[in-house]
Amino acid sequence: MRSASAARLADQTIHEGGHEGPLLDEVKGYKIIDCKPCGFRHVLPLPKPDALETAYSEAYYRDEKPTYIARAKEDAEWSKLAWNDRLTLFEELLSSETKPLHVLDIGCGPGWFLSAARERGWQTRGVEPSKQAAAHAQSLGLNVADVMFDAGVASCLQPAHVVHLNNMLEHVADPIELLNNAISLTRPGGIVCVGVPNDYNGFQEAVRRNGEDPWWIVPPHHLNYLSFKSLEELLERLGLRIVDTMTSFPMELFLLMGDNYVGNDAIGRVVHSKRKRFDLALEKVGMGETRRKFYRALSNAGLGREAVVIARKPK
Repeated sequence: MRSASAARLADQTIHEGGHEGPLLDEVKGYKIIDCKPCGFRHVLPLPKPDALETAYSEAYYRDEKPTYIARAKEDAEWSKLAWNDRLTLFEELLSSETKPLHVLDIGCGPGWFLSAARERGWQTRGVEPSKQAAAHAQSLGLNVADVMFDAGVASCLQPAHVVHLNNMLEHVADPIELLNNAISLTRPGGIVCVGVPNDYNGFQEAVRRNGEDPWWIVPPHHLNYLSFKSLEELLERLGLRIVDTMTSFPMELFLLMGDNYVGNDAIGRVVHSKRKRFDLALEKVGMGETRRKFYRALSNAGLGREAVVIARKPK
């Protein structure tokens, strides 16, 4: 995958279908612009919603991520650290609310986050367009609907104390519409937690300047490319108040240290094991708070592999 040269992209502004902004990259026939009306980077052209529904209901886990569920099971102990970090924060922020607390997970995947919440006594509900992922979540005894989340689905759901969207916004044609629907299902004073890949971050830029193409640009699966700054500004624009941020290990560090996992699954598995070992080693010796402080410092600097933003809805 080769992006267009910097010389050819320089000073080009794209105007298309109400979207406008400088051209950043061209990959697989898609233009990536820093869209001023939207407030974040995204591809053009954007696919039609019905095309996305078809892709994600059947093909995504079958064709693009056939090993995802199996590998996620291998990562269960490690992944649960992040889920419990989030749930602990939500419980602190909602300490005055009557229990049990209710969480809605939009794009819940195979149900790992909801399982962690249920273990802590939460009432859980999920929405997941992939039939394969939803079936796995349902096999865990979770209440998960295998539908694409939209305004019609939102109108059938009850508001929750927490609405959780992890690795969801990058896949949809209209993140603003999706977020407005999610906010409508958040109780007054409740929490919206959004996690996205932290793309175009400083470490990625450093790797790129060292000669690597922008491997993180993967249309048509990832349509939107958000950062801490653009995600926080978007949530604030929609009426929420930012209360915290989180992230995870910056995988780009391995690239900067010479472990080039881009397009190499074997190396990718090795470095993934290393980041898991880092987190679990700290937890094993009772230094989970040190791990959390490390990641919070990274998120404050706009770094880390993912941008997780926690925001509160006004009462």
